[in-house]
Amino acid sequence: MQRSLILAIVATALIAAAPLGRAQGSYAGQQSREIKALSAEETRQYLAGAGMGYAKPAELNGYPWRKCQAIGVLENADGLALTPEQRKQTVALMQAHKEEAKAIGAKLVAAERALDALFRSKSAESASLEQAVRGAAAMQASYRLSHLETHRRMRDLLTTEQIAKYDAFRGYAAEATDWHLRREGH
Repeated sequence: MQRSLILAIVATALIAAAPLGRAQGSYAGQQSREIKALSAEETRQYLAGAGMGYAKPAELNGYPWRKCQAIGVLENADGLALTPEQRKQTVALMQAHKEEAKAIGAKLVAAERALDALFRSKSAESASLEQAVRGAAAMQASYRLSHLETHRRMRDLLTTEQIAKYDAFRGYAAEATDWHLRREGH
């Protein structure tokens, strides 16, 4: 009987305490962020023009790029048998993309900052809210398009054989395991 009473008390206490554990929402601690919708790391990556997974549909469907997890086109130029012209064009593509992605990233951060300011000032009205959200969404779309377009353009610079090798280097093809073993000297 005492055991049942103790179990009942413990169960009641746990059930009663459950809502307290949920009292802190998943946003707890984020109220001190400069831009509430972006972590400091996300802000840093946007300003640097980082990929952040925006081009995953391209990368995983045979549209290579220069650097992903240190196994990119330039990092494996010899293994891919890039010609001097392909190297030159890849470097030019990389530089142009980096400049563009940084510029769009800065605009995206500014758009998120403006959206945040709208709410911080307690002046969010329907029209201004719609304009701010559309502005931030447009920058998100431009940022992603920049990354996807770069993958598309990179594919145009490579041969079918080079793309197959790249996919193997990245682990996307059946022969990838054999290549990694050979590369590491196993």
